[in-house]
Amino acid sequence: MRMRATLGVVTGALALSALAVPAAQADGSEGDTRIVKVVVDLDNKVTIGTTAKKFKVVVTATDNSGIKGADEIDLFGPDYGIFTTAKPTCVAVSTYTANCTGWVTVDPKVDYLTNANAGTWYVDTLVDAKDGDWIWKEKAGAFKFQRQTSLTTNAAPEPVRKGKAITVTGKLNRVNWESLKYGGYASQNVQLQYKKKGATSYTTLKTVKTTSTGALSTTTTATYDGYYRFVYAGNTASAAVSSAADYIDVQ
Repeated sequence: MRMRATLGVVTGALALSALAVPAAQADGSEGDTRIVKVVVDLDNKVTIGTTAKKFKVVVTATDNSGIKGADEIDLFGPDYGIFTTAKPTCVAVSTYTANCTGWVTVDPKVDYLTNANAGTWYVDTLVDAKDGDWIWKEKAGAFKFQRQTSLTTNAAPEPVRKGKAITVTGKLNRVNWESLKYGGYASQNVQLQYKKKGATSYTTLKTVKTTSTGALSTTTTATYDGYYRFVYAGNTASAAVSSAADYIDVQ
């Protein structure tokens, strides 16, 4: 028989008060149970716009007796952000190792997200083995919790004579979780890319900075028929995005 500390669990919507944060816990374990990896939403990036999103957290753990189960998984982020998954389901992938998957739904309409919640979040998890061993690990994994972005591209004139100038405009927007609206994202570097008709990949032509309203405008020289698009690489708090391509007929 064994004993371990039981953590207070915050269920449901995001708690934005320091009073909702459980007391700090130290990592702990008994036996040879180990956390192998943690993956959030397939690529450790969760992008939230103005509508609800359900995503999974997968904790892979191993023990010489196999994995019995896991407690609800806690997610912690900036500005006292807290989410807790539903009870995970653990599925064996080998004699000793299992993937424990918990799901959580984030809805900015009811969870009162603040823009300051965006950034790097961490995963705290507790896993039980079949022989009574266990492991509790804070910051067992990390992921980016990002504000959704959008990007447009318009190239003109069209058609255009070869060697003449093309003006490419667009706009980079980012969601404001507090107003549930999108607005221009200022002072961001965005790449203008071009793909010749029939080619399979894009080439970066230049980097353009957004204005105070998120607007983009630059010129380039018409060469061959092809596609133009803007690409934003994103940052810790804001999602990467590529615009739809705009085709130019060069005569």
